[in-house]
Amino acid sequence: MAKMKAAIFVEKNRIVLDEKPIPEVGPLDALIRVTTTTICGTDIHILKGEYPVAKGLTVGHEPVGIIEKLGSAVQGYQEGQRVIAGAITPSGYTNACLCGCGSQDGVGTRHGFRATGGWKFGNTIDGCQAEYVLVPDAMANLAPVPDGLTDEQVLMCPDIMSTGFSGAERGQVRIGDTVVVFALGPIGLCAVAGARLMGAATIIGVDTVPARLEVARAMGCDQVVDFKAGDPVDQIMQITDGRGADVAIEALGTQGTFESALRVLRPGGTLSSLGVYSADLRIPLNAFAAGLGDHTIVTTLCPGGKERMRRLMGVIETGRVDLKPLVTHQFSLDRIEEAYDLFGHQRDGVLKVAIKP
Repeated sequence: MAKMKAAIFVEKNRIVLDEKPIPEVGPLDALIRVTTTTICGTDIHILKGEYPVAKGLTVGHEPVGIIEKLGSAVQGYQEGQRVIAGAITPSGYTNACLCGCGSQDGVGTRHGFRATGGWKFGNTIDGCQAEYVLVPDAMANLAPVPDGLTDEQVLMCPDIMSTGFSGAERGQVRIGDTVVVFALGPIGLCAVAGARLMGAATIIGVDTVPARLEVARAMGCDQVVDFKAGDPVDQIMQITDGRGADVAIEALGTQGTFESALRVLRPGGTLSSLGVYSADLRIPLNAFAAGLGDHTIVTTLCPGGKERMRRLMGVIETGRVDLKPLVTHQFSLDRIEEAYDLFGHQRDGVLKVAIKP
């Protein structure tokens, strides 16, 4: 049986490069030869044991590649075609999909944890940090890459761009809004870009890493707040003349950033939560106005499917946003363990790494 190299979750704090059989292709599947993928913050949660997955699973959920083989029932694609697939691969026919919540396709409970079913790559099935990946329900999920776009230009579409933009979309940013983004990692930076495209008049970014604050300005932040220079809530309320933010986007997944996002909202404002939390959250009574402040709290799991991917690539192709600056480092798949060490410890100004099998 033919083998491939893959990054495999062995146990807590151990993801290693090893060999696995190349997947067999079912009627509705497509086998993709991965040309570029990346490491996500969620993969670090998996590595640390903060999000449970099965031992032996290939990790990763952001593929760019070339169709190697198509299932017998797949139509509308051809072998050799450049494609991406979203981190979320909805089937298109479940109750969740037909209710418009494709990201929640197949939600269930495992290991005592309520799992998000639409996220399959590197979660419930083998993922993309490998030489090949099997894409389920290919006709619902494969999106051809427009000629002229590089792998690096579309690498953020499967997850980071889709998630960040959905933070602004789910927050229902309106023309003229004041938006605050807490944590300017790759997802937070994409939330900045999404809020700008949706018409926000003032975008405030919160972080402390100088390089990230600089990138945030380039991507649309009007003002940046260094949380080490003082209480970010106080700084934001001063910037907004005490009015507060229409929308606060939380892009880290900690109690502190969630609570700060809630505290900067104007009455009736919206907290749009993107972070992956590894512990129970507490909602402070005064910040929540005892439940009487007309606040809205919404959560988001990265929208997937081929139409979402087509739209995101269209935004890139027409020059509305440029996400190439987010790819700061490149590694071969053979150096995946080194890439995890760099990304997991956030050294050398890393934002995102491109992994080339």
